[in-house]
Amino acid sequence: MTIVDTRTPDAKRFIPGATGDWEIIIGLEVHAQVTSNSKLFSGASTSFGSAPNSNVSLVDAAMPGMLPVINEECVKQAVRTGLGLKAQINKRSVFDRKNYFYPDLPQGYQISQFKDPIVGEGKILISVGPDRQGNFEDIEIGIERLHLEQDAGKSMHDQHPTMSYVDLNRSGVALMEIVSKPDMRSSDEAKAYVTKLRSIVRYLGTCDGNMDEGSMRADVNVSVRKPGEEFGTRCEIKNVNSIRFMGQAIEYEARRQIAILEEGGEIDQETRLFDPGKGETRSMRSKEDAHDYRYFPDPDLLPLEFDDAFVEELAKNLPELPDEKRERFVKDMGLTVYDASILVSEAAIADYFEKVAGGRDGKAAANWVINDLLGALNKSGKDIEETPVSPDQLGGILDLIKEGVISGKIAKDLFEIVWNEGGDPAKIVEDRGMKQVTDTGAIEKAVDEVIAANPEQVEKAKAKPNLAGWFVGQVMKATGGKANPQAVQALVKQKLGIEE
Repeated sequence: MTIVDTRTPDAKRFIPGATGDWEIIIGLEVHAQVTSNSKLFSGASTSFGSAPNSNVSLVDAAMPGMLPVINEECVKQAVRTGLGLKAQINKRSVFDRKNYFYPDLPQGYQISQFKDPIVGEGKILISVGPDRQGNFEDIEIGIERLHLEQDAGKSMHDQHPTMSYVDLNRSGVALMEIVSKPDMRSSDEAKAYVTKLRSIVRYLGTCDGNMDEGSMRADVNVSVRKPGEEFGTRCEIKNVNSIRFMGQAIEYEARRQIAILEEGGEIDQETRLFDPGKGETRSMRSKEDAHDYRYFPDPDLLPLEFDDAFVEELAKNLPELPDEKRERFVKDMGLTVYDASILVSEAAIADYFEKVAGGRDGKAAANWVINDLLGALNKSGKDIEETPVSPDQLGGILDLIKEGVISGKIAKDLFEIVWNEGGDPAKIVEDRGMKQVTDTGAIEKAVDEVIAANPEQVEKAKAKPNLAGWFVGQVMKATGGKANPQAVQALVKQKLGIEE
């Protein structure tokens, strides 16, 4: 990998130290488990949560004479991901043996790709922000490569007082290792990058992005330098499986390295682990050479080759990705970039919004989905997939507002009822007498009563017309929020003799 510095030093991302400012350099290796029914080189299941060693074929257990056979679906998933990352697809790639010993690696090597990966250079556009002015900054992060490899098994240290057990269910499961260029300069950028990458693979359906289950995890490479100087010595933080922890690990590690350098010390190139309980990284093993493994082409596997038609067929059936969807929402529906970014952050949220917005006002739909629905989901700790309010129900509430059957205030109450009890919004409004009062006679009576009861306020409002809003509020209160607000406002102004 040729390291090229693509970023101009930016003072707002510097970390102040005792000897001046420092700049963080971050590169990520993200391991994303391929969504497939069977493993990379065997027919064993990839289902999560099965009993230990129940998803193991003879190939995964490295029994003598067992030969690996490539899973075509895993290849397709890697190519789809490469296309989603706007990356170079290599029509010829080679599988290598990466030799190292570990108890959960029965072969004594991992089948991976080294010099000739299936996907070459690409890029991801991330948005960092908002800043104090509410603006977002778009930053392009380079992708160095994506290669396919097998996952290892799992050592279990809590099953026996003196022995460790090994579960090979994960052994042989297909992983995509997505390696970024060292283009990130803050923990916020690294978190935005992983969030965006997870969003892309979920849209593509190539990885479920579930970090809790280990389907997506990252090795974080961190170094520091004085702004504009050469890259410093990096340390690798292994297997970080949470975006929040990643931010904490980077912040801690950067400050640890700065403290060492400012005291005249040197950074040891090593692999470290992040301890979420203590909020710190600790040394795991030294890593004197960046490639401390022996690689050679796997003699059991021919080079992987496919043609342009194979790639074109996959490209033809790709779904609309977050960036394109965001652009469409802004252009076709008049949404702000901020609102559109929230709505496309997850494919399920975008699908929900599109169902609500279909044939309706896009901005109104966006406001309700973001502020009311996502707000309520966040408060209750639910995901969009668990929402008690369906797109049809929320769309029904919006229709009732548009038709003037209910006011915005009544709509909020109606949303609460649908959230807690379910049901058809129109029927609920009918059954519970929630329709707004549009009868001008009834509204006029309420306006007259409020004006008659508050002569002092009347005089003030005539002198200061903007005080008319007080009367509107009182009338709405008197009618239990059911009066049509526009009709109330017009009548108040008329009665007080306030010109528009």
